[in-house]
Parts: sequence; C-alpha cells; structure tokens
Amino acid sequence: MQLTVWTYEGPPHVGAMRIATAMEGVHYVLHAPQGDTYADLLFTMIERRGKRPPVTYTTFQARDLGKDTAALFQTAVSEAVDRFAPQALLVGASCTAELIQDDPSGLASALRLPIPVIALELPSYQRKENWGAAETFYQLVRALCTPAKAEAESRKDRPHTPTANILGPTALGFRHRDDVVEITRLLETLGIGVNVVAPLGATPADLARLPDADFNISLYPEIADTACRWLERTYGQKTVRTVPIGHGATRDFIAEVAALAGVDPSAALDTSRLPWWSRSVDSTYLTGKRVFIFGDATHAVAAARLARDEFGFEVVGLGCYNREFAREIRTAAQLYGLEPLITDDYLEVEEAIAKLQPELVLGTQMERHIAKRLRIPCAVISAPVHVQDFPARYSPQMGFEGANVLFDTWVHPLVMGLEEHLLTMFRDDFEFSDQAGASHLGHGAAPAATRHPGPVPGSTVPQADVQVAEWAPAQGRGDEDGMAQPRGWSPEAERELLKIPFFVRGKARRNTERYAAEHGIAAITLDTLYDAKAHYAR
Repeated sequence: MQLTVWTYEGPPHVGAMRIATAMEGVHYVLHAPQGDTYADLLFTMIERRGKRPPVTYTTFQARDLGKDTAALFQTAVSEAVDRFAPQALLVGASCTAELIQDDPSGLASALRLPIPVIALELPSYQRKENWGAAETFYQLVRALCTPAKAEAESRKDRPHTPTANILGPTALGFRHRDDVVEITRLLETLGIGVNVVAPLGATPADLARLPDADFNISLYPEIADTACRWLERTYGQKTVRTVPIGHGATRDFIAEVAALAGVDPSAALDTSRLPWWSRSVDSTYLTGKRVFIFGDATHAVAAARLARDEFGFEVVGLGCYNREFAREIRTAAQLYGLEPLITDDYLEVEEAIAKLQPELVLGTQMERHIAKRLRIPCAVISAPVHVQDFPARYSPQMGFEGANVLFDTWVHPLVMGLEEHLLTMFRDDFEFSDQAGASHLGHGAAPAATRHPGPVPGSTVPQADVQVAEWAPAQGRGDEDGMAQPRGWSPEAERELLKIPFFVRGKARRNTERYAAEHGIAAITLDTLYDAKAHYAR
C-alpha cells in the first residue's frame, strides 16, 4: 500500500462492496474499525444512489482491541441476518481489521446460519479494488451456481430461443447501467434473449440460473473474466470477449455474438453517426491530433482502437493502472509502436503527459485534473470517476449509441478548446475584454473573472491566480536523442506559448525545447521561443 493524495483503486473490500451493492438480496458484513465506513460515500454521494450500500460494519474502536473482537463480529453477523434477512451473506475484513486476524470465515461458520455464507479472503496489502470485485463475484458464482448436472446437459438438446448472460456490470461502474440497456437492445434486435444480468440487479437465485444460458458476454473483463473462465470450464459455456466500445468494435461484437447464437447479424441496426463524421469535412479539422490514453485496461485498449481507426487521431501514449491486465495493454501498445505505461502512480502519468504534450487526453478523473493544470483538453473514458460522470441522462459507452456519445465526448473538448483560444486571442478587443461583462448578462453586468495566463491592466485578480504551471523535467534528464534538456521556461515565454493555438502548442513546445537543447540553452526565454520559431520555419 502507498500513502497518496489520489488513488486509481481502493482496497479490495471496496470492490466487494461494489458487488454487494449492485446485487439484490445480498448483505456484506465487514469486520472494520470505526472510520472505514467512508466507503459508503462512494455510492451515496458520487454515484448518487437513493439508499446506502447493504453493508454492516463491526466498527470496533481502539478500546475494543483489549476485548473479544471475535464476539463483536459474531454479534454483528447475527444482528445483520435478523434485521435484513438476506438470501446470501458475504463476510470479510477490511485492510485494517485484517491485521488482528479474527478469521471472519470461521466465526461466521460457527453460527450455523440458515443461508449461504461466502467468506472473502481479500489480501488488502497485495491486491486492489478491481481484483476484489472480480474475486467476490467469482466466489458468489461458484457458491451459488450449482444446478443439477443432468439438467445442464439436457438443456443443450432442447429447441429454444438462444440466450446469453451479460456479466460484469457493478455499482460505481463507469456508465455500466446505460451500457447494459444498450447491449440488451442489441441482443433483442438479433433475436437473442438475456438470461441473467449480473452482478448488477441480480439475486442469488439468478446466479443459480447462469448455466441455463447458451453463452456468456464478458462486458467488463476486470470484473467478469474470472467467473466467465470458471463457467467455461464447469459448464462448457463459450464467452464473448469483444468489448463493443466504438463503431468497429460493436460490429465485431455483433458478428461474434451472432456466430455463437447461430443468427443473422444483419438484423442489428446501425444507428451511429460516427461513420458519417469520419467521412465528413468536419473531421479534417481534427485528423492527426495527438492523443494520450490512460485508464482501466478494457477502456484504454478500446479507446486506442477507436481513436486511431475511427477518429483519425495519433495515439502517442497508452497505459493502464490495473496491473492484472498488463499483458493486454502491452499487446495493444505494440500495434501503435508504443511503450505502455503501466502504473498506479498518478505522478508518473502526469510526467508522461507533460513530456508528450498531446492535444487531447483521454483518461480518468485524475487525468482530468492533470490535463487542466497543463492546459490540455481532456475527456473521461474510465473509472475512477466523480459525480459528474454519473449523468441523469442516458449516456452509454457501448454499442452504436455509445459511439455517438463518444463522438460528442471526445470532439467537444477540442472544439471548445479552440473557441476558448479564440476568445483569449481577441481579449484586447472591447467586446471580449475582461472589463466587459458577459454578453448574456447585459451591458450593466459586472466584469467576468479573468482566465487568461497573464495580468490585465486594471485587473483585481492577484498574480498568483493567473500563474501557469511551469514545466521542469527531472534533473539531468535527457530526451530520446540523449541531449540535455533545458531546466525550464521563463514566465514570459510560457505566456507567449499559450497564445499559440492549443492544437499546435505541443509541437511548438517540443521544437523550442529541442532547439534549446541543441544550442545548450539552459532556460527558455521569450527570445529562445522566437529564435526556435524562425529556425524551424526555414
């Protein structure tokens, strides 16, 4: 574990909470000290759920450590079963309670409860949230999915409508709710029924019906892959592993599903506007834009394919934070000639973005903050996310409608960034200056707060509020050619650089730094910027 300001994943018991919260009829008793109940806020505040997670905490305190904390746990289990009457019970310990080694599994078994009890062994100091969610779902499936073998064999010979299980969507997932709706519609269009969606909205009884489906769809491999592999080994169910993010991937997904179900794939209607945009004149404004992609492996790999093949972007950086899927991200990075960035340290991600200076960042809420500080447009494509990424509207990432949403989400930061740059360019004009009120508030409106990178004469905004972030590479670091890099930029040079349109600003920065390195210039000034411009204009 690492003490940090930001983290891409919580401890594994938070992943278990995501499964319990997603399901119905499941309760989770967590042996945890007072203070670990912070996890409730993830669901009630960020995801804006109408009810708190189905989790009971033992909430022992320091004074309880000299007493029998095992009895405290058993009391909490008994009271939770009496009060909530769950169909299945999860028991486990948080990262802190793990240290006192009270054995929740043995303690719960000793109570001889009349419902299934699934004990979770989640090593908090070796694993993280997504792994905890996958392990919890796998343990639930393995414990509850036990139909008679004869029935499982006989269903193969019965004529019936092909059905599929949609596996992987959880609570606190990035657009999982809407993705399930979109994929369900696609399957219905193909004449394929949905047997079970799990864990989102499923009950323990639903998990017992998983073998009744003809095949499984691993919608989110980080959560569903382990369970899908077990179902494949145990019941011989095939798994669809194509993730339908983007127009091309959705067509591949439909083809794979149709082949397993034995249906005609042409029945699925293509309603995406993304192919139209790719052929339009508008797309030429953004073709070749350099994009940096970081998130969970599933969304990052899908975004890279979509960015290159359907938007015409150049992928200059690709990475993920979940090391369990490092092989997948390395395989994808080879397609773009890149060295993948596999890390859960946001400072390494920030350093990579600052070095590459892309025109667009596609990432998590952490990359949103990083890109804002570096003045680079950004769109969120992956968890972890904040409250604004749980919109009330229908906003899937998957399927043809998801391709439409991605088209809007990725293009708008670039277009709005251009508009903001134009406003900055004409800031001295009487109509756009900071001393003129916002146009929609009328002529008597108070002046808008300044947002440009330098002070305006007469402005009341302190200099500290308009400072830009300085770029300062690590001491003694060289570029790819082995040349020593300049130590930094002067404030005047930084302000002049920000006058250059954002979509070529990265190139201007790189050219200037290369020029400075070649000429042994330690600090880049305004003159260095102009000299570099003249040098590369020849």
